[in-house]
Amino acid sequence: MVRSEDRMAAVVAGGANRILRETIKRSVLRSAAAALDCWNCPHGAKRYLLTDDTIRLQEFQQRKIATEHQIYGNRDSYFRNIEEKLKKNGIILKDELKTLLHLCQTPDDMEIVKSVIYRYHTENRNVAFGEFKFGPLFMRLCYELDLEVPAIELIKDQTLHGFFSDSTSFNLLMDMLFEKGHYESALEVLGEMKKQHIKFIRDTYLLAFAICYKLNSPESCKICTNLLEEAQLKGDNMPRRAYCFAVAFALKQNDVVKARSFYSQIMNTESRLCSNLNILVLAKSGALEDLMQILEAALDMGASQLVKRTEFSEQVLATVREELEESSVFRARLEDICAKLQASGQVTKLTLDDMLCQISYGKKHHMQLLRQRQVSRRTFRPLKSALLAE
Repeated sequence: MVRSEDRMAAVVAGGANRILRETIKRSVLRSAAAALDCWNCPHGAKRYLLTDDTIRLQEFQQRKIATEHQIYGNRDSYFRNIEEKLKKNGIILKDELKTLLHLCQTPDDMEIVKSVIYRYHTENRNVAFGEFKFGPLFMRLCYELDLEVPAIELIKDQTLHGFFSDSTSFNLLMDMLFEKGHYESALEVLGEMKKQHIKFIRDTYLLAFAICYKLNSPESCKICTNLLEEAQLKGDNMPRRAYCFAVAFALKQNDVVKARSFYSQIMNTESRLCSNLNILVLAKSGALEDLMQILEAALDMGASQLVKRTEFSEQVLATVREELEESSVFRARLEDICAKLQASGQVTKLTLDDMLCQISYGKKHHMQLLRQRQVSRRTFRPLKSALLAE
């Protein structure tokens, strides 16, 4: 006869395994999306902008598994108890909302979560500064369930003013919308962030410039320029990739002067992306001799096995060729250099858009596998050294 404890353990294990499978599935899809070439998409390549270290989706999903263990499979009864509390106007506790967010799995569950958030915020809107912030947790849930509509709905609702009081909540939502290609909606969220006087951080500027670049409109160009000027006046530290998006956007708008100005503000230009942007700016500016010297220098560095070789986009080199159509001398010189770059493996199929939207993973990503088995899959406690040695 099977004991009740064994049945319960089987239920818990089943729920945990289901969430684990979903975690692996989404992680694989995320990695695959970052690697695929989507240049043929209407707005160019669809990519994630924020690193896994920032989104922390895997960490959130691991907490969901731990929560499933803690309630011993009584998920449905937990939701019923919460709904009963709502009907009786009972006080929603902080830990109850935390647990609910980690148990939510479906759009129907999300409707209950939304009701609880409204109730909780009404009861705690005057809580002292420094209280636990639920905004990022809710956004990670929406990210995991692929539900951007409730995320937009709640973050723009004035009755929840103060619930999303941090930049991370807005950044996560903008990243999710960017990934889906909903650039207009992402720009609206950026506007809402500014309206609510939420501080812009490095990730915010990166997202803002990337969104404006994708929209490629006169309005988004004005927004991009104004944001850059405001950041400089405030002394905000902007990431290099944000400047790179600004340069690429200016080139898209055929504003070479602005592109050159933006590029000059990049402190460290030693990257593949910067090298490709630089030769585009030089080609568009008519600085052909400087362009040739940079390509030749890259070719000379490529001959050394001790120096990292600079790679140039096939698409970017094709654009440079077009700019040199009327200069037969420079065109012949360029063809010779391009042939040598191709032979030395310094020409890549990646487009400029691919390079702009490519994630640079943090240290945490590289150490993830080493850390995984240092925690028990059953108890989520550190494994003993004897177990690690097995």
